[in-house]
Amino acid sequence: MKQILVIILLVGGTVFSSQAQKINALKVPAAVSAAFKKSHPAANVKWEMEQANYEAGFILNGKETSEVYTPGGTLLETESTIKPSELPVTVLAKLKGKKIAEAAKITKADGTIHYEAEVKGKDLLFDVNGNTVKN
Repeated sequence: MKQILVIILLVGGTVFSSQAQKINALKVPAAVSAAFKKSHPAANVKWEMEQANYEAGFILNGKETSEVYTPGGTLLETESTIKPSELPVTVLAKLKGKKIAEAAKITKADGTIHYEAEVKGKDLLFDVNGNTVKN
């Protein structure tokens, strides 16, 4: 019984620590804050840590949006929520018959676009051609 409890605590701790953690804006490096404010001077932002990077969550054009920055202030990607019906036809074809809870468009700093679809609690990632992309 004791071993089961220890395993549950270890698994729970691992899951908790792998998720983004909210942080105070004062703890965000100046380079990150400056890069974000340059692009979005009037945005109301909430910050989280995503592994070693900083994620800014805000509303842009009425859509939930997030941007991920390195500690040096380099933008890595932008993710915006979209309606599941706004996914490319190629992605929708791969998910035919499945219920899509949420969807997002992810634009990498190099211009590469991926689409994310949440199906049965799992985030599935696709390229613009509908091919599966590994996280």
